[in-house]
Amino acid sequence: MEEAMGIDMQTILEVMAGTLSTYGLRVVGALVVLLLGRMIAGMARTGANRAMRRSRLEPTIIPFISGLVYYGLLAFVILAVLRLFGIETTSFIAVLGAAGFAVGLAMQGTLSNFSAGFMVLWFRPFKVGDYVQAGGISGTVVEIGVFTTTLHSPDNVQILVPNSSIYGQTIKNYSANDTRRIDLVMGIAYNDDIGKAIAVIRKVLDSDNRVLADPAPVIAVDELADSSVNLVVRPWCRRENYGPLRWDLTRRLKEDLEAAGCSIPFPQRDVHLHQPGTPQAV
Repeated sequence: MEEAMGIDMQTILEVMAGTLSTYGLRVVGALVVLLLGRMIAGMARTGANRAMRRSRLEPTIIPFISGLVYYGLLAFVILAVLRLFGIETTSFIAVLGAAGFAVGLAMQGTLSNFSAGFMVLWFRPFKVGDYVQAGGISGTVVEIGVFTTTLHSPDNVQILVPNSSIYGQTIKNYSANDTRRIDLVMGIAYNDDIGKAIAVIRKVLDSDNRVLADPAPVIAVDELADSSVNLVVRPWCRRENYGPLRWDLTRRLKEDLEAAGCSIPFPQRDVHLHQPGTPQAV
């Protein structure tokens, strides 16, 4: 009995020794690869962060790209560790690919916002603080996220716009250029003096120092409408003066044109009543 137990113990020790000799070095090698791979991935993430900050990339996108670099390298490290133990990674990669495809189909709306957000962050059609019209919404950009962009409307309402709606449509950036043109239409009566009206309009523009001399303002007869002669008034200004100057000019032009004897007509309709039996003019 003792001899049988001795033989069994000896067999167990031999098996353990063989297992350790076979897999011990692999385990040590896997740990070394895992530790070195994690260290290299961390160094790559730090280097990517520094490079992107030096290139003045949009701050919102820096953590996203550096995270992709880090976890992408870790994925290669894990695959290398599995190969050390003789595990075939081809089928493992195929399973991951199929799972990723299924998840992608289930989250195609989210992924669409994600990819559109990446394009917005990369190409930067606008930045934080710009007043834009994007996705059919107008407002000041507060935050550019990976999935949504946050806008504040002029009446201070927070609006979250999906990035797929922004990048797939026309984007108007009202803050991109330093100057803007104000387009006004002033109507005068047909019996008013057009030259006098233009002189009054020019005097109003020249008296406001917010109106730029270059480009020069445009004042011209644009249309002979049903009830008025329409004059276009197109001065240029700094973008920060656009709203206040437009409001001030609209009021001053009306008041000064009327003070100069020009009338500003409005659409009207004449109604003629005919009594029964009254002969009508032919």
